Amino acid sequence: MATRQSISDVATRLFMERGFDQVTIDEIANAADVGRMTVFNHFPRKEDMFFDREEEARNLAFDTVRSRPPGTSPIEALGRLAHRMIEQPSEAFPVFEHTQAFVETALASETLKARARQMRDHFVQDLAALFQAELHDLDDDTHAYLAAGMIASAWSTAFLRAHAELSRTGDAQTAKRVFLAVIDRGIVGTLAALKGTPLVGTALSPVSTTGTDLRL
Repeated sequence: MATRQSISDVATRLFMERGFDQVTIDEIANAADVGRMTVFNHFPRKEDMFFDREEEARNLAFDTVRSRPPGTSPIEALGRLAHRMIEQPSEAFPVFEHTQAFVETALASETLKARARQMRDHFVQDLAALFQAELHDLDDDTHAYLAAGMIASAWSTAFLRAHAELSRTGDAQTAKRVFLAVIDRGIVGTLAALKGTPLVGTALSPVSTTGTDLRL
């Protein structure tokens, strides 16, 4: 595990310094003082070194759905997760404090953007399957895919718009407000779209938007 983290840290530093596409596997191996095959043993693809937190992020989202309080829809639970990530930041996901270079590096690489789209598609598929597993009376998987797709779109849009604001102003607090505003709108819209299905029920539950300005 220490070797994997060391490789990831070295690769991340090189990617940020020179750009993802300009760094080779051999350069990463040399800088990490390991063999080329050792790199591939831990990271089958070069992109995996850049998105090395992907599995952790997926697990966080899925655990949030599974452990939601009684009476809380999966959609609401994922909206509240966004607020917790901002209000109680973790070292693993320091949202908008030290992530600008990461996003700029990703946006500068067609390879990374393609991989991000692929990961998003896989996430939607797996989240929809989780919705079906959690809600046994959800017979039509169309509703599960619609909810998963809308949530993934809201989160993706929120991150990108917040980082655009961060790039423009350099103000992490403003970026966080933009992030939560977009998430809250996305959750409200998803709840409305799925009203009357087992994912939501017949009544819309309020989404906490305390301190969030929805006038985007």
